[in-house]
Amino acid sequence: MTGEQTVLQAKRLGVFHCQETTSLGDAVRQMVAEDISALVVVDPEGRLAGIVTRFDLLRALVERKDWSDQPVSIYMAREVVTVGQQTNLLEVANLLLEKHIHRVVVTRNEAGKQIPLAVVSAADLVYHMAR
Repeated sequence: MTGEQTVLQAKRLGVFHCQETTSLGDAVRQMVAEDISALVVVDPEGRLAGIVTRFDLLRALVERKDWSDQPVSIYMAREVVTVGQQTNLLEVANLLLEKHIHRVVVTRNEAGKQIPLAVVSAADLVYHMAR
């Protein structure tokens, strides 16, 4: 991995997402089917609204018997660490370490709103280190 490589050079475009109204049960099934650890949550116009992770789902399981019927909006994180398309991988690694997080969402700005393009995780960075 070269630290200068940008997130868009390292990651294919596309992001697994759901709506704020998606049930946690549906989110769990999507995450298992896609073998992913988080879903980006978007509003009806496709703008970034939050992120829901495996840990959010576990918290729901512990807190509520009816967890699977609850909307993602109750358990998602609304504050998401984002990076621009030209951010290099070394900057992402530093962000992950500094903020003690597992992933960032790559976005582009559209009329003041963030449109998610990709997710770059610690696992992605380790993969590039091995190449």
